[in-house]
Amino acid sequence: MDSNLITAVGIDVSKGKSTVAIRRPGGEIVRKPFDVRHDRAGLQQLVQILQDIGGEIRIVMEHTGMYWRPVASVLLQAGFFVSVVNAILTHQFSDNSLRKVKTDKADSLKLANYALAYWAELKRYDHEDETRQQLKFQSRLYQRTVQTSTALRNGLISLLDQTFPNANQFFPSSPPTKDGHHKWIDFVERFWHKDCVAALSLRSFAITLEKWCKRTGYRYSYSDAEYIHAQARNAVATLPKNDSTKLLMMQAVHTLNTVYESLHIIRTEMLRLASMLPEYQVVMAMKGAGPVTGPQLMAEIGDVRRFTHKGALVAFAGVDAPPFQSGDFEAKSRHVSKRGSSRLRRTLFLICGMILCRADPEDPVFCFMDRKRAEGKHFYVYMVAGAAKFLRIYYARVKQCMNQLDEALVSPLPN
Repeated sequence: MDSNLITAVGIDVSKGKSTVAIRRPGGEIVRKPFDVRHDRAGLQQLVQILQDIGGEIRIVMEHTGMYWRPVASVLLQAGFFVSVVNAILTHQFSDNSLRKVKTDKADSLKLANYALAYWAELKRYDHEDETRQQLKFQSRLYQRTVQTSTALRNGLISLLDQTFPNANQFFPSSPPTKDGHHKWIDFVERFWHKDCVAALSLRSFAITLEKWCKRTGYRYSYSDAEYIHAQARNAVATLPKNDSTKLLMMQAVHTLNTVYESLHIIRTEMLRLASMLPEYQVVMAMKGAGPVTGPQLMAEIGDVRRFTHKGALVAFAGVDAPPFQSGDFEAKSRHVSKRGSSRLRRTLFLICGMILCRADPEDPVFCFMDRKRAEGKHFYVYMVAGAAKFLRIYYARVKQCMNQLDEALVSPLPN
């Protein structure tokens, strides 16, 4: 191939604009780095510039954030070869220089040089399946909303310590309702101060609580009424029972209930999207994969066929321990790399915790973790080892499912 027709394009992406550098072998700079806006006119101008250059063009950009998506989408539609690489790979690429220069122009030139150095190894980026992409966005939104709900829940409990101490512990076994509400939160909305209970007799409070339970759909128990009434009579409130305190409590309760309702909607949508994927039944049948962790697992891993082998999936999750050897020295104990998806590691940690709680003797992951635990391994050691084993089983089962699906699609129909 004539090297003069080989053109590498490095795009350093940022919010709203990108810096583009165009290079060829031998250090030739076809065009000095220039900026491109992320709007229709700017991206079409970039497409026109690349089309005018001609020859074989390969474009490299980093897989960071979401800012690269519109650029990659437009270039793919124009028929260009686009490779979206992990930022760790480009960060470790030296560009044959001892100077540490950090500018958008220098980074775009570095990406173009990376494309030339690894021309044959570059992987073409293909549009993610729309369902998988939507599932990933819903999963990320769910995690952010959970963090918000935790902060709001702790804030409400802090307020309760000053109006109705321990009210959040009155109904420990009551499950959430279909719309995501919790009984103790709805209870606090009605009985927001300990004087709302203590001022009543036990009989009057029991009747009031029974009516409230019937109206809201919760289970009523007279023993609960006795316990709550005794706690209210014995509690000490530091905030007075007045309109200002009530407004404060109502704002906290309504905000938290709104977030819990949003979580319920997101969970429902995650399950719906996950059920549209071919590996749904296989993944949900695995031990530890629940109505939340199952869709999150599929969202963070994506199409398992993009991994060349099971070790690549384990490395993507960052639960691998790379070897370290130099001369006669060889490390026997290594920390996990933590170079992959932190969200996937979090999901795996939840799954392994559920596997330990269920303690199914027929589950190979539990047996493996239990054996490591019996050997005296640290908690995090056997949890990470269990996560790696779970991923290897996941890869084998889902890959087999996908292969069978591909074979069914290409096999001729019977006469």
